Amino acid sequence: MNQEDAQSRDRIERIHVEEPARIRLSPQVEHERRAALFDLVEDNRFRLRGFAQGPYTVYLGADGGSLRFDVRDREDVPLTRFTLPVQSLRALIKDYFMVCDSYFKSIKTASPSRIEAIDMGRRGLHNEGAELLRERLADRVEMDLDTARRLFTLICVLQIRG
Repeated sequence: MNQEDAQSRDRIERIHVEEPARIRLSPQVEHERRAALFDLVEDNRFRLRGFAQGPYTVYLGADGGSLRFDVRDREDVPLTRFTLPVQSLRALIKDYFMVCDSYFKSIKTASPSRIEAIDMGRRGLHNEGAELLRERLADRVEMDLDTARRLFTLICVLQIRG
């Protein structure tokens, strides 16, 4: 198999995210969620370690203090399920939410240089979250930074409480 065939298989083809119950997302968060879902399916690199190649269908949800990954094949046959304790990401997610809130508020009134500075901090935290996610899942999944960034966005949305 050539590298191009492997790359077309080492990917998430469909993703289903458990929606937080009775939570109304702000327009900005809803936009980020939709963009992450679209971008993830359009362009990602995701490969399970020790299992059949993809493409994969991923069901992402939250169970109490853990994130649940239910990974299936193209025909929706279960391949593996694993969890990731949210505690390992909680402080970073909290900081990310605070900076995002500042960013969305600053768009209305702040100077362009202030908005850019806040956005740089937001992107930095997003990258840090993506790298931490890759590190925590490295024994189960191989993924590129862009895929991890999009998954981190979706994980953040799952952590929103009413």
